Parts: sequence; C-alpha cells; structure tokens
Amino acid sequence: MQLRLDDEDRQVAFGESLGRALDGHGRLYLEGELGAGKTTLTRGILRAYGHRGAVKSPTYTLVEPYELDGVRVNHFDLYRLGDPEELEFIGGRDLLADDALCVIEWPARGEGWLPAPDLTVSLTLDGTGRRASLSAGSEHGRRVIECLAADASLGVAASGHGGGAS
Repeated sequence: MQLRLDDEDRQVAFGESLGRALDGHGRLYLEGELGAGKTTLTRGILRAYGHRGAVKSPTYTLVEPYELDGVRVNHFDLYRLGDPEELEFIGGRDLLADDALCVIEWPARGEGWLPAPDLTVSLTLDGTGRRASLSAGSEHGRRVIECLAADASLGVAASGHGGGAS
C-alpha cells in the first residue's frame, strides 16, 4: 500500500488512522532518511490514543514510554545506537512485549536483535510532501493494511493493497 501525504497535517492524520488500525499493540518499523517525518507520524499515532503533548524523538535516551488510556506505547529511536546489544541493557525485551505498541525509528540499527515487525512504513520525500509505503510482516500487519485500505478518511490518497504499487 502506498499513500501520498501532501503536508504535515496529512501526515499526522494518517498517523492517527494508523494508530487506530494498530489497535494498541504490535511492532511498527519506521524507515526513512533524516527529515522524512518518522517522528511526525509517531505524533499522529500517539494522538490516536489521546496524547496531545509534544512528541520528541528519543534520540539520546533510545526510548520514550507512554501510558495512554490503558495502552502502552514505546517510541524507540535507534539512530544513535552503537550496537544492537545496547537494547538489552535498557530492558529492550520487556519494552518490546506483545501487549505494547512499539514504534521503532531506524530499525536497521537494531538488526539481529529486534524481533520482526508487524508492519513497516517507509517514508520518502516527495516534493513538498511525503510518500508512505506500507508492507506487512505478520497477520496483524496485514489486518492493519486492510483496515487502512477501508478507511474513508484516507480518501483517494491510498492506492494498492499489498506490495507497493502506486
């Protein structure tokens, strides 16, 4: 599935739809270069669970936990991770529990240690907007994509249902 996100407001709105579709659990990998909008998308995901405050990327702390309406969201930013084993020292296994929603920026930095994602969203710059490509890594991820494909609030911006045809 691919979406065109024309501006920051659209990106946050897509994040809210994505947050609702994830239903408060799973592992979401966010890929994209610096400035692609990974943290902006995370802000929308957190809004789906009632968070209205600022959302900063936890670049130095590696993870920012949120408890929102009975949902645990762990926002990881692995950009500055020196070695994937560092995740063990911060309690990564507990933080990646199945009953939490784990949003992971820069997942390639945790390769070999991180469990497989349920869903991967790759963000690329596209003029003044962004393009989001979604791919499922589990049955939960496939259900999320199906839910998003049926989400009328995404309008005509959504195209394709699986691999990434636009």
